[in-house]
Amino acid sequence: MKTTVELPDVTFRRAKAFAAVNGITMRRLITDALELQLRRRTVGGRSRPDSNDVLREPPWMAGFGGLSDLGDEHRLVLNAIEEEFERPNFDDIR
Repeated sequence: MKTTVELPDVTFRRAKAFAAVNGITMRRLITDALELQLRRRTVGGRSRPDSNDVLREPPWMAGFGGLSDLGDEHRLVLNAIEEEFERPNFDDIR
């Protein structure tokens, strides 16, 4: 179901950044957050989150982005390999 919600600009930017860092869509973030709030149980007049927190990072995401800095290194190695093998060695031809 589609709906429109007015959010403060700061809240929207924080939510969008959180979703991007965690690799989820805004739709998923908002759905999970609403479901979490709807599942909270009131104990002694205070809210307590359900033990199955839907916003908890799944175990398979623990290393996500951990090797992102290797992209530049990978590119350098590929360029070095390409340069080396693109140069003909005329001494071998004779």
